[in-house]
Formats: sequence, C-alpha cells, structure tokens
Amino acid sequence: MRWAVRFPATIVATVCIVCGCEKEATQVQPPVPKVTVANPQQRSIVDYDDFNGWIDSPSTVDVRARVRGHIVKVAFTDGDIVKKGQLLFELDPRPFQQDIDRATEQVKIFDAQYQLALVEEKRMEQLQKTQSASQIEIDESAAKAKSLAAQVEAQKQEVERKKLELEYSKVTAPIAGRIGRAMLTEGNLVNAGGTDPLLATIVQIDPVQIYFALDERSLQRYQKMLPTTNPSGSLRERKMPFMFALETEDGFPHQGVLDFADNKVDATTGTIQVRGVIPNPQGMFVPGSRVKVRVPLGEGKETVLVPDTAILADQDRRYVLAIDDKSVVQRRDITPGRLLDDGMRIVTSGVKPEDRIITQGIQMARINYPVEPVTPTTLPTASAQ
Repeated sequence: MRWAVRFPATIVATVCIVCGCEKEATQVQPPVPKVTVANPQQRSIVDYDDFNGWIDSPSTVDVRARVRGHIVKVAFTDGDIVKKGQLLFELDPRPFQQDIDRATEQVKIFDAQYQLALVEEKRMEQLQKTQSASQIEIDESAAKAKSLAAQVEAQKQEVERKKLELEYSKVTAPIAGRIGRAMLTEGNLVNAGGTDPLLATIVQIDPVQIYFALDERSLQRYQKMLPTTNPSGSLRERKMPFMFALETEDGFPHQGVLDFADNKVDATTGTIQVRGVIPNPQGMFVPGSRVKVRVPLGEGKETVLVPDTAILADQDRRYVLAIDDKSVVQRRDITPGRLLDDGMRIVTSGVKPEDRIITQGIQMARINYPVEPVTPTTLPTASAQ
C-alpha cells in the first residue's frame, strides 16, 4: 500500500529560497537625454531706439472763393488726386464779363475826353502867341488834359481788375494733393469776404512728414554721437536716416530722412519734437495715421546672439545651459540685451561664440549631468517637441 504525502505551500516556498530559486533583480539605468545644441550667433548689429509717431501733411489748404457768385460747375469727384492749377469750381462768369465790358467802354469815354483836352491845350498855346489867351486859361487846359490822362489809366487798371475777378470765378487747386468732399454744390451762392464759406480742403500727400517726440536722454546721447567737426549742424544737413512701419505692418519696411528738430525741449514732458520726410508717390501713407519709428544709432558692431527661447530665469538672474567637452550640462549666467525681430536675443556677457548652448530639450537637461548633443537636422520631431 502506497501513501501519498502532501506538503504545505509554505514549506515548498521555503525550500525554493534555500535552494536558490530566487533570481537577483537587475537595476535599469535611464537613457541619456538628447538635446539640441548650437553655437551662439555672431552678427554686426546696429543699435536703435523705437518711438511712436504720426504722419502729417506738409501743406493743407482750405479752398475758398475770392469773388461772389453762384456755382455753376463742380469739376472734381470727392477724394480725387488733383494737380496744381486744376479747375475745381466754376462760378457764373456772365456778371464778371459784363463788368469788364462796362469798364472798357468807360475807358473809351475818358480817352475821348482826353483827346479833346489835348486839342484844347494846343489851341490855347496858339492863342498865347497872339496874346488872345491868358496864362490862367492855358494852365487850366493843361491840368484838364493831365487829369483826363490819369482817369484813362485808372480806368484801364479797373478793366484789369475786372478781368482778374473773371479769372477768380474759376476756382483752381493751389497745390497738388488729395481733395476732400465738396462742401457746396451747383446752384449755391458763394460770398467772398468775412463770411466766405469753405468749398473744399486739399491735403498734400507727396511727400509727407512723420513727427515723433524724442526724449531728453536720447537727445543727449545723439549729441555725443555727432561729429566734433560740426557739432552745431542742423539735422537736415546730417541727413540722418530712420525706418518706420504702419501699425498693421511687421518689421520696419519703409525709410525716410530726418530733416527737422524743434528749437527747445518741452519742460513739462522732457521731450523734443522731431520730424522726418518720406516720399509717398502712391498715396499709401494717409496723414493722421499712427506709425512706429525706429532710429538707428551709429555703425554696426559685432554682437553675440542666442535664441530667446534658450534663456532661463532664476529670480532676477538670466542664464543659459551649455555643455562642456564631456557633454556635461553647465549653467552660464548672462546679461541679456534687446530682443530682435527674428527671435534672437543680444547677450552682452556670459557666453562666447565657441560655446555650445542647449536650444531644445532644455526641460530634460539637468545641471552637472551628461546629455547626448544632437544637431537640429538629426533630432526627431517628437524629441524636439
């Protein structure tokens, strides 16, 4: 008879431990993180100051009539670009022509009387030879002839004035530019004088001007940059360039030249008004528009740049992560400058062009720990993100 022997599970486990059934657990090391590294860029950068300004027209004219009359024609469309001397309004010319005809006839009358006075003066001179005319009569005839001669000339001047009024009945553009809407239309009476109404307004649009306020500190800094040979030269003589952009534009795509600065600093604001002139042949710059102005300062100088996204903050300090020749992460405290339009930040101290800066994968890098540096072209998209 065979007997079946059963052992508890605890006994079996104990036997396995004694016999070395358990395998020693192995520790898995995490992979070295991959990061993108790049050398700081080195460029020739020109320092500049940015200001807020506005566009203004160098000339704005209120068009008014010089004579009284009824408007018979409006020769433009509201908002047109007009040329200097172009017809804008025409008043009824008939009253002016009638005045010219009347004044011309009056010249003929005075001239006929003058001719008769000359004949009378000669007759008196002949009578004087025969002692038939007194000296008083001779003087009176000569004075009458001179008076009529003066009246003839005065009436001729009156004819010219009447012709000028006829010319003024055609209201023309005194300057070239963009005209606003017609304030009076055909059939309206125009009074010339103290109550003469506004007919239209013309704004010069080529060239136009840009005004902005320059703070006193910037003014003093610019004065130090001026050449010592002619420190008192006007801004127009220096032909100092500037760049500007409309509020909706990126960068500063347009250029101009500074040509005027005010003669004193405003004590209440500490600023001085500066003006620049810009060409505007297409009329795209509208007077009154706001603009961004950038004034370059001197010549370019070699500057170290790093991506702004690679700069980290530690309270009031700024730093970047760099790797040494053993690919170990090191902290480099820097002094950042201004941010450029392409996302690069000027660094005035803390890094050199030959340093290797971590630009992507910063979150995976730890100071004093190694990393695997890769270039942006070999780093997978998922890892870069």
